Amino acid sequence: MPPGRLEAFSDGVIAIIITIMVLEMKVPHGDSATDLLPILPTFLSYVLSFVYVGIYWNNHHHMLHATTTVTGAILWANLHLLFWLSLFPFATGWMGENHFSPLPTALYGLVLLMAAIAYYVLQQAIIRSQGADSILKKAIGRDWKGKLSPVLYIAAILATLLTPWIAEAIFVGAALIWLIPDRRIENTLTRKEG
Repeated sequence: MPPGRLEAFSDGVIAIIITIMVLEMKVPHGDSATDLLPILPTFLSYVLSFVYVGIYWNNHHHMLHATTTVTGAILWANLHLLFWLSLFPFATGWMGENHFSPLPTALYGLVLLMAAIAYYVLQQAIIRSQGADSILKKAIGRDWKGKLSPVLYIAAILATLLTPWIAEAIFVGAALIWLIPDRRIENTLTRKEG
């Protein structure tokens, strides 16, 4: 199967995930600015999750461009990733509705952790399918961001035992690390074509 079909399917699922997240925000009853205050936690959790889903979409796009063929293992690894991403709307809504209380925040961290692990599994499935000369393996190198993120998510989950706001700060920090565009795959593909 060509990677384009897998990318199109994944793009559709990710678009639905974003749509479901925004539909979780209920319109306030009233027309004053103070009527917006009760939905502020839901909005903030939506913004954070929108950024995370965007980061996954962006990196998934680049990773699939470094993929020459799609195997059964890649298909299942991709579905594994999409499963965890599909839990973002639930975890986002629960955390926002409960004003970042410990258990919903810990669950949100668990979903982030599992999505990071699933992304790594997909990455490794692609590398295995490409063999010793894997374009993706050359592109990601040591992958310090990929190794640091799960550690941060575990730290955030544990931080919910102290205060969820520490966990939220860690989630934001991890997202900021990934917001800087990762050009490793693009650069490797450009060098290969040139």
